[in-house]
Amino acid sequence: MQIKVNSKDVNLNFGVRFIRELDRKIGMTLDIKGVEQNFGMALTKAVPALRSYDVAVLADLLYCAAWDNRERPSQSDIDAYLDDKKTNIDKLFDDVTKELKSSNAARTATKNLKA
Repeated sequence: MQIKVNSKDVNLNFGVRFIRELDRKIGMTLDIKGVEQNFGMALTKAVPALRSYDVAVLADLLYCAAWDNRERPSQSDIDAYLDDKKTNIDKLFDDVTKELKSSNAARTATKNLKA
């Protein structure tokens, strides 16, 4: 999947590295005796939010999926892209959901989770 941010094509990759990036960004973390530990689970949190049309989660998903671009857009760039009236957010939600359902790394979690 590809989007255009700041007039540049941005490739989105929803593979294993995307899931690791998402886990770091919005995964479940617990502080155990002063040590913060990340337990992942980001897709478990993100998929119901995506299906509920949570634009902040959509922004996080796009940012994490852009991990393999030579010039990765910043989170602020992604936010501005989503705020742009020319961006068809409804279609973007559908396209990202479709990509997650077809991704080998994410499809099982996406299929099994419901909003």
